[in-house]
Amino acid sequence: LCFGLLAVAAPRLARRSGIEPVLLGMLVAVAIGLVGRVLDGSALLYLGTALAGGAIAVGNVLVPPLIKRDFPDRTGLMMGVYTMTVSGSAALAAGLTVPVGDVIGFGWRGALGVWAVPAVLAAAAWLPQVRSHTRPAQPPSGPSLARSGLAWQVTIYFGLQSLSFYAVLAWLPSIYREYGMSPAAAGLLLSVAGLVQIPVALVLPSLATRAANQVTYIAGSTLLIGLGLAGVLLAPTSAPYLWAVLIGVGQGACFALGLNLFVLRTRRVHETAQLSAMAQSIGYVICAFGPLLVGVLHETARSWTVPLVLLLLLLVVLLLLFGGDR
Repeated sequence: LCFGLLAVAAPRLARRSGIEPVLLGMLVAVAIGLVGRVLDGSALLYLGTALAGGAIAVGNVLVPPLIKRDFPDRTGLMMGVYTMTVSGSAALAAGLTVPVGDVIGFGWRGALGVWAVPAVLAAAAWLPQVRSHTRPAQPPSGPSLARSGLAWQVTIYFGLQSLSFYAVLAWLPSIYREYGMSPAAAGLLLSVAGLVQIPVALVLPSLATRAANQVTYIAGSTLLIGLGLAGVLLAPTSAPYLWAVLIGVGQGACFALGLNLFVLRTRRVHETAQLSAMAQSIGYVICAFGPLLVGVLHETARSWTVPLVLLLLLLVVLLLLFGGDR
């Protein structure tokens, strides 16, 4: 919800202060939020999470137009590097949070609070960029993106693929905990699903950029997710790491394509920022209900069958969304 509700503010902040200073402020806010939410009490937990989530939302929106502005001839490569970094970092966090928390102590507070350190290091690394920042030009007046069928296609695609990703992120370990896995082993399974996204996220944007259209890549990646989810549904313990790999490769490809569409479906930097803001603000609001819906369905049905079938049906919607493209 923080990603969705606060992403829309990013283009306005960039026009007012410049992309580089806003990204620096975002990193500082992430660090403060991550530390604040583990101090004490439910109020700080929610406030810190909202601060960190809102700051990340701003960064999510502004990096694609930054890449389009600074690397116009290498957008595929740089979007691949960016997506790979996001996916790889998430995978490392999924696998290392429990072990690192056990080493440093302080329970769950230490395990979650330690991730403020990379935010501080990133802010220090980004600081030199602020000296030569530029403010994006005021975009010319024109038709609203809300009237663009293409913008809505990208937005719904981004929302549904994100819903699938966050539902799996939230519940895959819980599914396998019910099948007898330890917390660390279940976290490792999720980490595997994230780690296999790294090479996909690096390579796919360059391939998609050179392609006449991206329909084949979207269909292939969606099919891989479907095969993995079907495996979890029908034979969860027979090959759990195979299912995790299939889901991870498919979701990594879908996420990379979703971000890359912001660049590929626009001509100018301000258009990229506007489409990025629209797709992420609405898309993340859509996907925010994924983990909650899966949890409610599981609790109601007392089984993982119904929520997994729902996720499979949503993949069909993804395919139909781009089925008419040529």
